[in-house]
Amino acid sequence: MDSRPSNNRRKFLKQTALISGGIITTANSVFSNIAPAKNPLPQWKGFNLLDFFSPDPRKSRPQSKEQYFKWMSEWGFDFVRIPMAYPSYLKFDRDENITIKRVRKINHRATDRIEELVYLAHKYNLHVSLNLHRAPGFCVNAGFHEPYNLWKDEEALEDFAYHWKFWAKRFKNTSRKKISFDLLNEPCMREDMNDQHSKRGSVPGELYRKMALRAAAAIRSQNPDHLIIADGNNVGKEVIPEIVDLDIAQSCRGYNPGIISHYKAPWVFKEVDNLPEPKWPGQVGTQYLSKAMLEEMYQPWVELIKQGVGVHCGECGCWNKTPHEVFLAWFGDVLSILSSHGIGFALWEFRGSFGLLDSGREDVDYEDWYGHKLDRKLLTLLTSQ
Repeated sequence: MDSRPSNNRRKFLKQTALISGGIITTANSVFSNIAPAKNPLPQWKGFNLLDFFSPDPRKSRPQSKEQYFKWMSEWGFDFVRIPMAYPSYLKFDRDENITIKRVRKINHRATDRIEELVYLAHKYNLHVSLNLHRAPGFCVNAGFHEPYNLWKDEEALEDFAYHWKFWAKRFKNTSRKKISFDLLNEPCMREDMNDQHSKRGSVPGELYRKMALRAAAAIRSQNPDHLIIADGNNVGKEVIPEIVDLDIAQSCRGYNPGIISHYKAPWVFKEVDNLPEPKWPGQVGTQYLSKAMLEEMYQPWVELIKQGVGVHCGECGCWNKTPHEVFLAWFGDVLSILSSHGIGFALWEFRGSFGLLDSGREDVDYEDWYGHKLDRKLLTLLTSQ
C-alpha cells in the first residue's frame, strides 16, 4: 500500500505548519504552556449496526435486538453508527435495476423501522449517527447498479440532498447530542462503479465541497443546529481541507494497513492466497509496520482538531482471517493513538465477522454470552481506551 501523502494531505500539513510556525515565532513564551487542542466532538465509543446495510432487504443482516443496546450501555459504550443503503427503504422492483424515477419513492414502513432502531438506541443513552453508505449515484462497494453518478450528474446530487432532507425532517426535533448525520460513506472516485477492484482516488476538492454544501443546506433547512459529519476523502483516509469552514465534523478510518485489517478479504485483494504473513510490529512484504507509521498517518487528523474541526473514527476493526493476537496488537496501537487525541471510534461491527460477538474467528477462546460467542479480549481492549 502506498504510504506517500496525497496532494491534499501535503497541502493541509503545509498550511497548518505555516500557521503553527507563525504562532511559535511571534509568541513562543505566551503559548508554550497551552494545553493540546480539545476535540470539538465527544469521544464517542461504540459500533456500526448493519441492519440496513444491504440495498436489498431480502439479503439484510439479522436485525439488532434491544439486548444489544443494553449490553453496549452496560459495557460503557455510548455510540452507534447506522450505515444505510438508500434502496433498502425504497419501493421498486428489486428484480430490475432501479431507475431515476424510483429514487424518491420512499417506503415509510421501512423508514419507520429505521426510526424505531434509532429510538431504541436512544433509550439506552447511545448517540446515533445516520450514514448513507449507499447514496444516489455512489457507493464505495459494488453489487448494485446506480442509474447515475453523484460526482457528475446534477440530478443525482439533487436526489442525494432530497434523502438527507427527509432524514433531517424525520428527526427535526432531536437534539444534536442524540443524533448526527454522516453524509456519505468513504467518498472516492472510481474508474468503474461496478468493479469492486477498480482503481480509486480522491474526489476533487471542489466536488466534495459542492456535495457537502448541498447536503448540509438540505439538513439544516429542517434544523439549523443539526450535527453533520463528513467521511474523509479517498475512502475515508484523507482530511478534507476544502470544507474546514463549513461547521462539519470529519470522520477518519481505523483500517490502515489493509494487510492487517483486511487480510485475505476477497473484496480488497484480488489474490488472497499469496499474501505475506501479517505481523505487528514487523516487516510485512516491502513495509515495516509499526505504531510510528500509524502516528504519521493520523497526524493530519490531529492538525484538523487544532483547526477547531471535530474528528471521529466512524469505522475501524479487522476481518476474522487476521491472527487474533496480531489483530489485538495492531488495534491496541490504533485505539491508543485515537484516545490520546480525544478521538472516539466505532467498531465495524457489533455482531459478525469484524465484530465483538460471533466473529467466526478460529483462534479465539470465546466466552458464552447469552447464546452468543463473545470475544472477551477484544471487549477488554475496547473498554480500556
